[in-house]
Formats: sequence, C-alpha cells, structure tokens
Amino acid sequence: MEKILLEVKNLKKYFPLKKGFFQGDKGNVRAVDGVSFLAREGDSFGLVGESGSGKTTVARVVLRLIEPTEGEVLLDHKDICRCTESEMKELRKNMQMIFQDPHSYLNPRKTVFNSVAEPLVIHEKMKGRKLREKVETLLEIVGLKREHMFRYPHELSGGQKQRVGIARALSLQPKLLILDEPTSALDVSVQAQMLNFLESLQKRMNLTYLFISHNLAVIRYTCNVVAVMYLGKIVEMGQTENIFSSPRHPYTRALVSAVPLPQAEQPEKTILLEGDIPSATRIPPGCRFHTRCPEKIGAVCKEVEPSTRFFSDGSQVDCHLYPVSASTD
Repeated sequence: MEKILLEVKNLKKYFPLKKGFFQGDKGNVRAVDGVSFLAREGDSFGLVGESGSGKTTVARVVLRLIEPTEGEVLLDHKDICRCTESEMKELRKNMQMIFQDPHSYLNPRKTVFNSVAEPLVIHEKMKGRKLREKVETLLEIVGLKREHMFRYPHELSGGQKQRVGIARALSLQPKLLILDEPTSALDVSVQAQMLNFLESLQKRMNLTYLFISHNLAVIRYTCNVVAVMYLGKIVEMGQTENIFSSPRHPYTRALVSAVPLPQAEQPEKTILLEGDIPSATRIPPGCRFHTRCPEKIGAVCKEVEPSTRFFSDGSQVDCHLYPVSASTD
C-alpha cells in the first residue's frame, strides 16, 4: 500500500485588508478557502489554475512560510502547523521549494558553491573538504560540472541557474519537493530538458512532487493526480488522464480546450470564458465560477455553493451539473 506523505485538510489562508493605522480591518482576501488533498510518496501532484487562484499561497502555507488561518498540513502524519520553531527546523529538511524565476532567487553576490552549501552549513554544520565534496556531488547530480562551482549567477544560463536551485533544494535530501512554475522562465527547448531531468530525478531519489503550473501540457506530462483551483478552492480533482480525457467541471473543460495540440490545424473546440477571475475580496455567492460559466443552470448556481460530488473513477467535482449522490459513470 502506497504511503501518504502529504495531507492537507480544509486549508484556509485569509489576508486582512487594512483601512488605516487606527481604522481596523476592511475585510479579508480569501486567497485559500478550504483546500483539501493528499499526495502519496513518490507521486507527482499537480495544482493548476489561472493567476490569482491561490496555487502559490497553498505552497507557501504547506511549507509554513506563511501561517494558515485554519486547517491542517500533515507531513508524514505530523501537523506542521502545530510544530515549534525547533521542530520546524528539523522538518524543513524534508520539504524544499523550487521557485519560479531562477534569475531572481539566487543571491547575485554568492557563488554557486556558496548558494548550494548554505543549507548544509546551517543544518548539518558541514565544512571543509566534506562540504566541498558534497557540493561537487550535488552539482554532478543536476548535470553541472566542477567548473561551475565558483561562478556567479550572472555567468550562468537560465537552465543552469534552475539546476543550481534544484541542487540547493536537494542538499538536505528532502522527501517533498514543491515546484512553483519551474519551467516558465526557461526557453522552450530547455523546458523539455528540465522536465525530463525532473522525471529521472524523481525516480532516482524517490521524491514526491507538488507541481504548480498554469501550463496544462506540463502538468499532463509530469503529474499522476491533478487538482484544478479557482478562486481559492479546488473545483475538480482526479487522476491526470481522467481529468484530461473527460473533464467534468466547466472551468476544467475550458482550460483543457485551450491546450494547443502538436499539429498544424487546431480543432475548433476552444471554450472562451468571458471576463476575468473575480477579486478574492468579493467572492460571488453560490458557485464562485457562475459569473463566467457558459453552462450555469439558473438560480441554484447563483445562490447555492456546490458540495463535492464523487465519481467511481476516483474523481471529484464541485458543480451543480451533477447529482449530489456518488456517480457510477
């Protein structure tokens, strides 16, 4: 039986809006509003959705870079939201993050050696020859040479910078690796190389990935399970092929229809959504997607928030188009 490494239960993160120094709160930005999912050891779990849907906020709360408003985050069955500072220092070895822009997250004043060595110095108190040999090994794992060790970030290409970030994240041998748009800042040819590398790395080190992207083609290639987020909530979740072959939620159908196919003539099936994603400070009543939904069925969509429907293929969807009882299709 596969082990569950990460379990997120009813996670919420609200950011208060201030009127002024003496005027109190104006309301909340409901960035994450009741998200639940689990990731099994060695799997890749994908979070997709438009900008502003709450994907990166989920990642930051999972790492406890920001504190949750409500909910639980269990890593190896331990709730990190209740851990003390000393307990978190130990747990951070098991979860690391690859950020979106490799050009900005590396310190321009530090060499590759210093950037990769920093976690080892802080957590393992490593130094001297042992430290140098460990950094050399990590660079070799990510496909960089010894000569790159004492270069600065401006002397590296985008792909090389991203590999330095991966080497740094791997230095403490984590179990969970969160990848926030890890290929979006790279050239298309380099993106393919990076995705192949991440796949081989996962198999080699038995890593669990939480993969965040708005690029559904990347998610389809890399992930076993996909969750589609809209305005702070997961509206559909299931096995990757089920989601892409038979999407149930109108929002998922629109996203999947927009993925370009590798052929000269594209089929005329793109679903165009009207308007923009609403503000997280003024979430619409009822189904939060009804303001843009091409398939809304009347007052129920505008007034009643849909509960989760479960299907026999393991998928789940929050939509009034389906009966509340579990489906067998």
